[in-house]
Order: sequence, then C-alpha cells, then structure tokens
Amino acid sequence: MSRIQVMVVDDSAVVRQVVAALLADDPEIEVLCAVADPLLAISRMQTQWPDVIVLDIEMPRMDGITFLKKIMAERPTPVVICSTLTEAGTQTALAALAAGAVAIITKPRLGLKQFLQDASDDLLSAVKTAARANVRRLSVSAKNTADVILPAVERSSAMLQTTERVVALGTSTGGTQALEVVLRTLPRVCPGIVIVQHMPEKFTAAFAARLDSVCQIAVREAQNNDRVVPGQALIAPGGKHMLLRRNGAQYHVEVLDGPLVNRHRPSVDVLLRSVARSAGANALGVVMTGMGDDGAAGLLEMRKAGARTLAQDEASCVVYGMPKEAVKRGGVERSVPLGAIGREIMLQLA
Repeated sequence: MSRIQVMVVDDSAVVRQVVAALLADDPEIEVLCAVADPLLAISRMQTQWPDVIVLDIEMPRMDGITFLKKIMAERPTPVVICSTLTEAGTQTALAALAAGAVAIITKPRLGLKQFLQDASDDLLSAVKTAARANVRRLSVSAKNTADVILPAVERSSAMLQTTERVVALGTSTGGTQALEVVLRTLPRVCPGIVIVQHMPEKFTAAFAARLDSVCQIAVREAQNNDRVVPGQALIAPGGKHMLLRRNGAQYHVEVLDGPLVNRHRPSVDVLLRSVARSAGANALGVVMTGMGDDGAAGLLEMRKAGARTLAQDEASCVVYGMPKEAVKRGGVERSVPLGAIGREIMLQLA
C-alpha cells in the first residue's frame, strides 16, 4: 500500500523539524517536504502534489487561510490546520473549517515542541483521517450506544400525527460546509430543525452565530428546554448530548451530560433515537457527510417509528462514512445530493 505523502507548511523552523520527524516515524506516511511559507509550497507543488497538507495560518508573504482557499479552488486537497490562532470558537478556526480544512490542531504559544511531541497521536490521526477525506466533492476502542443515554424506542402515543413537524440532521467531517449549504436554502417557514454536528466544546456557539448571519432561518446553539419552532435550527452544544422531548403538541430539547456515544458527545444516535421516541412519523431524519457510523442506528429507529429518512449521497459527501453505514443498515429511504436536501426537507414535510 502506498504511503500518505504529506507537505508541512509552517514558518517556524522548530515546528517544521518536529512535525516532519513525527510524521516520518509513521510507516504509513512519507514527508515530501517542509517549507516556510505558501509561496514555497506552491513552487514545490508544481512538481509533486501532496496527499495531505499540514498548514499553519500566520505566515509571511501569504497567510494560511488564503492559501487554503486557493488550494480548494484550484485543486482540492485535504488540509490539516496546525496553528496557535485556532483556539476553540475563534473566528479563525471557523474560517478555516468553512474554507475546507478537514481537521484543526491548536498549537500553544508556549511549550510548543513538547506539545507537538505529546500530541503526536492526534496529529497522526488527523493526517490519516484527512487522507481519506473526499474534499473534491464537497482508534479502535469499545464504544457506547445510545442505550447509555435513553432506552430504545417503544410504541407510544407520542407517535400520533400532529401539525408540529421536526427535522433532525446529523453530520461530522465536512459537515460545517454541508450544513451551510442546506440551511441557506431554507425559507423562514421551514419546520423546526435539531442538529448534531460533531464539533468540540466552545466551537458550536460561534458556528451557530455565523450560520445565523447568512441564513434566512434563525440558527442558535441549543440551551436546555429551548422550544423547537418553525424557522429555527438548534445546534447541539459541543461536549453535550441533545435530545428531543415532547410536551403535548410542542417539542423542546434537553441538553445534558453523559458518556460518549459512538465516541462522540454530542452523538447523532442519541438525538435521532430521541426524535424517533418523541416525534415518530412527524419527523424527517437526515444523515450527512462524516466518518464512522454515528447516526446509522438512530436513523433506522426513526424509520421504524414511521419517520421519513434521507442520506446525503456518496458523490456529494466529503467522507461517505456515516451515510454509507446508515444505508447499509436499512435506515435510509432515499439518498440525495447535498444541494437537494433543503428542497427535500420542504417537500417531505409539506
């Protein structure tokens, strides 16, 4: 099997040396070169193009975000951002994700060399994940299931049809861009939406605020007991699970702590199981781009409870992992392109 060819772009000689050495020690990775700025990278890429780029942001002659956008426009390539400017929730981190970065590793301003050595597993995992990402189409341990948060779906009077409809979206790698595509197409009269995007704590509030600024609908980071209302999307806070609850004909969300489910908190499976229990046939479930299988079991439970279910198709996914597993398990009625999901939301729940 051919090795992953990586280019490191960072103006710090220490970072270039340490990162290149850490990557080169892995038998699955080959370091093509380590250069001091994007212009040098562009020169080297004219003769040999990497599979993955590890990229700093603050550099001379051209900043990393500009370089990232240039790459994605000309020849989309998986990029792992490694920068001191991408602390959780910062506009720079969100800009990097929006521009197409597959993963972000935040460097400290002090103790850099030791941090890079201590975080080598995270760096290697990020590079290997990025290598599998399908950016052109815009770890094994025991894992909990949604059982650790709430029981499996049982028949309930809550399944009775009401006029209140709910859309549940779950996504991971590539989801920051995908969610923007979907939510920007929705009018203010759309059904209430609940969303799990795999994202670290403190990122989701800024992410929701950015979406709110570009969408017709309101987009918010969910708080416990928030009502689910038409024309609004609630995004599960990073580091918390989010469940849908029903009170009469109205829906609200519960935000709570708990164990990781499918190695994630928030977990798509937890949200979708709660939607199956509380909304049943009144809901539409959608699993979008992402690695792993989170959401596959929950989407099947939604379908069995009478909900409509969709998956993003392979051609439009950055990573066709979560949708593929959902299709494989039988939870998906139809697979549709990313650009059609907004229309499907309005058609399915009209």
